[in-house]
Amino acid sequence: MRNTLLILILLAAALTGRAQTMVYLERSETLSFDQERIADAQILKGNVRFRHDDALMYCDSAYFYETTNSLDAFGHVRFEQGDTLHGFCDKLYYNGNTKLARMRRHVRLVHGREQENPTVLTTDSLNYDRARGVAYYYTGSVVKDSLNTLTSVRGQYVPNTKQALFSQEVHLTNPNFVLTSDTLIYHADTKVTDIVSPTTIVYEEETTITTSRGWYNTDTEQSMLLDRSLVKHKDGKSMTGDTIYYDKYIGFGKVLGHMEMRDTAQRATLYGEYGQMYEKDSRGYATDSALMVDWSDSAHIAYIHADTLFTEELHFADSALADSTYRRVRAHHSARIYRDDMQMVCDSMVYLGSDSTIHLYTKPICWSENQQIAADSIIVYIANGAVDHAVGAPNAICVMQDTLDIFNQMSGKEITAYLTDGEVHTIDVSGNALTIYYPKDEYDGSYSGLNTTESSYIRAYVKNRNIYRLRFTKETTGIMFPLDQIPGGADRLADFFWADDIRPISPEDVFRKTN
Repeated sequence: MRNTLLILILLAAALTGRAQTMVYLERSETLSFDQERIADAQILKGNVRFRHDDALMYCDSAYFYETTNSLDAFGHVRFEQGDTLHGFCDKLYYNGNTKLARMRRHVRLVHGREQENPTVLTTDSLNYDRARGVAYYYTGSVVKDSLNTLTSVRGQYVPNTKQALFSQEVHLTNPNFVLTSDTLIYHADTKVTDIVSPTTIVYEEETTITTSRGWYNTDTEQSMLLDRSLVKHKDGKSMTGDTIYYDKYIGFGKVLGHMEMRDTAQRATLYGEYGQMYEKDSRGYATDSALMVDWSDSAHIAYIHADTLFTEELHFADSALADSTYRRVRAHHSARIYRDDMQMVCDSMVYLGSDSTIHLYTKPICWSENQQIAADSIIVYIANGAVDHAVGAPNAICVMQDTLDIFNQMSGKEITAYLTDGEVHTIDVSGNALTIYYPKDEYDGSYSGLNTTESSYIRAYVKNRNIYRLRFTKETTGIMFPLDQIPGGADRLADFFWADDIRPISPEDVFRKTN
């Protein structure tokens, strides 16, 4: 039993000795002792060098405590570990048992070969824990590499991984931008920062990025931004989302989750669950719950929804348009539009800012008050922010609901409805113009009968949502039926339909699915 215990003690001692290797004095010009002033210390002066494992330490003078396996070095102190890590300072306190080097005053830690643009850490007080391979400071430092300069109050650097953790008043200065944060992880080899706290990246007179989590490559200017980050440009454009992939160099952004792309100059915002944006030409798209809100006129805000929405700026440099720029918006598949002065549905839509027109294609329908216009295609003209008139052609039909079962109707090759302050006041029908109209007594408002007409051109005058006068060409023919003698089917045009059930009735209603 005693032999076993002795073996365990010797084995533990051997292992301890192996872990705590000795510090060796390799050279010194003089060596002396002063037991009264510095007990148990070897006083070394002139060209002093120590070795501990693969580390070398140089200085002008030192106190060497051989019994505690430690030393204090002074004057032109140089610390070397391998051929890639070099430390410089005025004072060094080194413990060979704990492998802790405490460097003080005018400290510089250089990692990497000189020809390879090394990382240089400058501070006034630095501890280097060789056992853990971590250098850390707490009184402020400057870290420089071939691309960036970083400053912070506290931080640590791991030479083996070339990873640095900065905290408290962190500033990263790059030739193109300045990054500020409270905590930041920096990879010196890839120049990538891990963002782990509220962070701002500012490109002067150009772009500001605000985020709290993600990563940013300071070399390529590519980033992945999480947690509702914001990319904002000085020209009024901005991009927000749950996750943003952003390439600043090429001006490209991709957003996933609750995307919001805002243009304060054009006064429009694009929403969706997924979208992309190219800064050149402000070109982008949104899909999955896509919505564009055009607030260029606060009195008539437009809400546009479709399966996919595209937006872009178009530039012209000819004599006619004189270097003009305008916005184009395209809505593809199941487009629904709400404005307080007109509501629209169709399969696809194009808005052109050059002449403020909305082009509706594939089964388009427009509503204003109690009027409904449909045609193969419809163009809506905007003037001073409000709908001025709408033109439908060919195969156009206008239906005006008077009561639950009574509809005034007009059809022709082309129909134009004119509006003022959101109310239709005149309707022109041209080309095979047909009408079914219920005239009213001007005194008591009772119906006089049913009037059907056929002409090449008809103009209807509207007041208080009712037709009060019709104007025809001389070739017009028509029949007036008393209310109790209307033939079956005479009260409907052949292409009559009333689609009020699919009409958007509010901004939120643009998302309603219809058959």
